[in-house]
Order: sequence, then C-alpha cells, then structure tokens
Amino acid sequence: MSTKQLATTSWTFLTNHAHVLLCLAQNPSERIRDIADEVEITERAVQRIIVELEADGYLEHVREGRRNVYKVFSGKPLRHNIEKHRQVQDLISLIKK
Repeated sequence: MSTKQLATTSWTFLTNHAHVLLCLAQNPSERIRDIADEVEITERAVQRIIVELEADGYLEHVREGRRNVYKVFSGKPLRHNIEKHRQVQDLISLIKK
C-alpha cells in the first residue's frame, strides 16, 4: 500500500459504540437522528448499538413524553482486556467536550 493510499483511508480510534455512548453521556435526550448525523452512521445502526448497550447494562432509557432519555452507567468497566481496568467514566472524562 502506498503512502497516498494510507493517507486517504478512513478510520478512528474509537468504535461506533463508544461514539454513541459518548453522545448520550453528553446529551441524554439526544434524538437517534441527531446521533446518527454526529457519528456519521445510519439511524438503524444507532438503534442497534443502543439495544446492544442496554442489553449489556451500559445504558437504560426512560420514556419522557415522546422522547427517550438515556442513563449511562458510567461505573461499568470497559469491555476489552486491554482497557477492562478502566470504567466508562474514564472514557467520558477523556473525551468530554
């Protein structure tokens, strides 16, 4: 692979799961449409990620009127062996806007 090809590849250090979680930590009532725009993925992908994060205990939602309001469980450990000694709150603090 040439240097030019390397410069045009698109990748990030964090996963879409982390991006969605960070969006909801910043704005717990953010609409799925707005999260999708910010993370640059589809609304369906955001919905799937939210379901997965809820199933694993990283999020829960409460319906308030016509909106969902999400609670991020920031005391949960990160999932990968390399970072499992850290908690979600550590990631949030590192990336906080």
